[in-house]
Amino acid sequence: MTSSSRPDFGLTAQDYGRHRAGFPPQIITHLYRHGIAFPGKDVLDIGTGTGALARLFAQAGARVTGVDPAAPLLEQARELDGEAGVHTDYRVGTAESTGLPDASYDVVAAGQCWHWFDAPKAAAEITRLLRPGGRAVIAHFDWLPLPGNVVEATEELILSFNPAWTLGGGTGLYPRWLTDLATAGFTGIETFSFDLAVPYPPEA
Repeated sequence: MTSSSRPDFGLTAQDYGRHRAGFPPQIITHLYRHGIAFPGKDVLDIGTGTGALARLFAQAGARVTGVDPAAPLLEQARELDGEAGVHTDYRVGTAESTGLPDASYDVVAAGQCWHWFDAPKAAAEITRLLRPGGRAVIAHFDWLPLPGNVVEATEELILSFNPAWTLGGGTGLYPRWLTDLATAGFTGIETFSFDLAVPYPPEA
């Protein structure tokens, strides 16, 4: 996918910051169980958006850098960080070309964004940025369309206006991302998932 075909998420930065549920803090516990620790580590969050993952990493004691091509999203991230009492070094850049120095990070993460990247180029950039023994994390926090829930109704509404839409019916599992990493030379790949009930008020 070329950069010209990517949507400009900066146009909806305030809505993202106000209404989109961030990653649940339980993800940190699950990552610890898989040998990924954060205190004192240098962590890069690519496609950081409003910093949902970056904040959790910072709260867990990491030194965090967040990269995103949309400057308005980074402004929202800084505001949300201020409210949370943490600091992340946010920079404008892309997953494929961060402009950051070689071998600078213990963990490079991508939350809810891998599908927007040129996977081979992003994986190569992650490889360049990781220190020896470093870890890559691809995370998703997805709404599951279950019978009778709001997600199912929302997908039906989308399809009524856009019958060509093909992104419905998700399961929260992305086997292609594992192939992307393996093709790029990553080894010891692991995957896990867990479910949470997340209430949303009507306005959101």
